[in-house]
Amino acid sequence: MQSVEFDLDGTHRDKAYSILAGVITPRPIAWVTTKNEDDSTNVAPFSFFNCFGSCPPLVIFAPGNKEPGTPKDTARNIRRQREFVIHTVDATVAEAMCQSSASLPYGQSEIDTNQLTLVNSSSISTPRIAEAPVALECTEHSTIEIGSNRLVLGIVHKVHVRSGLMDPDSCRIDQRSYQPIGRMASPDWYCNTEKLFKMSIT
Repeated sequence: MQSVEFDLDGTHRDKAYSILAGVITPRPIAWVTTKNEDDSTNVAPFSFFNCFGSCPPLVIFAPGNKEPGTPKDTARNIRRQREFVIHTVDATVAEAMCQSSASLPYGQSEIDTNQLTLVNSSSISTPRIAEAPVALECTEHSTIEIGSNRLVLGIVHKVHVRSGLMDPDSCRIDQRSYQPIGRMASPDWYCNTEKLFKMSIT
């Protein structure tokens, strides 16, 4: 099979984001709330995100910089507050998630412009979005900076799941009801999870 090679150490160094974001898909979306200094709530989506362990429950996402040397509001708020809430995204909140990625002046809340409802979290002071199918209350374990990359490692303390999506006894998700959307290539591509299939080890 023939292939085309892309050199991320040389010729294609400045295209690394578009190449990697185009081929490593679909990616789950972390829709993150944090508290601004004036106590307003910031919300922003990030698709460099996943779960990386269960003991302790560990999630990682990567809020980059607005511009070189200037962290995004989410990263600034987490460094100060040491807490955040990660929400997953389905079709019911997809448009609000997309619009919340627009740049706003610091302190102006995307919650108001997208008509979202905030409710109190159980274990942290940062509120969660009531309309989201899943919310993970997290505290910052650490933040690692590698070059211009910033990795936020969070410990999950509480998980809120919309009623009807998970059996409270077995703790098994109902795959027919839970249909999160995923991130595909930038800037505007997403995917849904309506068509699933099972594959078993023989």
